[in-house]
Amino acid sequence: MSEYKPATSSSGALTSVASAATSTTILAANAKRKGATFVNTDANALCLRLDGGTATTTTAFNVRIIQNAYFELPFGYTGLVTGIWEADGAGAANVCEFI
Repeated sequence: MSEYKPATSSSGALTSVASAATSTTILAANAKRKGATFVNTDANALCLRLDGGTATTTTAFNVRIIQNAYFELPFGYTGLVTGIWEADGAGAANVCEFI
């Protein structure tokens, strides 16, 4: 029986994506990704879609992040993450991708 070993990372890349009321790439697909974290600094909620599709605020999203909330991408997911804010504001999605 093999022993479970969690993914580890010694490197992270910090980016910021400005809020937009249209579907936006929040994090590009990356086969080397170990995990990622997101913080929404906008006053409007950020709706993330985790399957590589186009995010919409009414029907096509998986996670809704309110102002100043934190979300951790399921570790091991390496696909595209798109997002849309419920309204365009002055904030951003602060993203840290672990590789």
